[in-house]
Amino acid sequence: MTEALPTTTREIGLTEPPAGLPTPEHFAIARTPLPAPGPGQVIVKNRYFLVFPGLRTLIGSQADGVPLPRIHTGDTLFGPAVGEVTATGPDCTLHPGDQVTHLLGWREHALVTADQCTLLDDTLPDPVAHLSSGSAAYGALTRLAGLRPGDTVLVTGAAGAVGTLAGPVARLLGAATVIGTTRSPDKAERLTDELGYDTALVTGPRPLDEQLAKAAPDGIDVLLDTVGGQQLAAAVRAARQGARFALIGALSGQLSPQRDGGSSPADIDTFRLINKGVSLLGYSGPDHPDVPKEWTERFGTWLRSGKITFPHVRIPGMDHAPRALQELFQGRHFGTVVVELPPT
Repeated sequence: MTEALPTTTREIGLTEPPAGLPTPEHFAIARTPLPAPGPGQVIVKNRYFLVFPGLRTLIGSQADGVPLPRIHTGDTLFGPAVGEVTATGPDCTLHPGDQVTHLLGWREHALVTADQCTLLDDTLPDPVAHLSSGSAAYGALTRLAGLRPGDTVLVTGAAGAVGTLAGPVARLLGAATVIGTTRSPDKAERLTDELGYDTALVTGPRPLDEQLAKAAPDGIDVLLDTVGGQQLAAAVRAARQGARFALIGALSGQLSPQRDGGSSPADIDTFRLINKGVSLLGYSGPDHPDVPKEWTERFGTWLRSGKITFPHVRIPGMDHAPRALQELFQGRHFGTVVVELPPT
């Protein structure tokens, strides 16, 4: 071990199962013992951790098929985090001062094996950018949708962590028209003014089919879907011949208070899928292990050149993390939501 360690640390756990969407009352911050690192282990002082909607599914009653463990009452929450190695055990390949990513967020310090950490370099200008969801957007657009120059692209849930990067990435990959959906007129304005979306459709006040017909009178070539439900159904009706649909999320069901977070039904026109020759595929990161490295390199180049930004909100302090999760479910933030912890 390379330095004196605190004997305890703070972490956020689930105190009771929610009947609907989790609220801050379902979580508590507890102080727990911090063991010394053993062989091949490190202590990481977390600086940032991701607040992401997938926690709803992991906390819900159905998480079958999800490549992450369920969160039960008494468990500590987890998720992507960026931090600094502060101590190492014997036979460890990492060193104090190394910056790493890992999956034990929602705590001040993480005891983790070195092989479960990814060592960071200076490819990205800001370490917090490693918590972006851009890899999924990039992978879906390049591996599933096969985006082509001149395509008309629709991104549902465009003001979220995936959508705020998917639109600009689609443009950089050659899309001629990029359309997004969101629930908020204010966010719609930001999508067009700040992120270069040609049109941002606000769901609710007017039928989505009517808005899509105006924004894309000839139909859409590519869908990057994070919502599912009625928005997926409308996209199917707007599909052009040979359209390619890539599904990343299903927030309409995942964040519904009436559902359990593990299902998201959609009533889609399969007759049109067949007649239009539409491909519809779900994106899973583990199926494309080459994407993260490729994305990080391109993301870093685009960030440094100013061709793209990383829209995100930093929530200061661990005490505000449960509220940040509730606000994420309510759609109150624009882009990625991260909790920022003090450096010391």
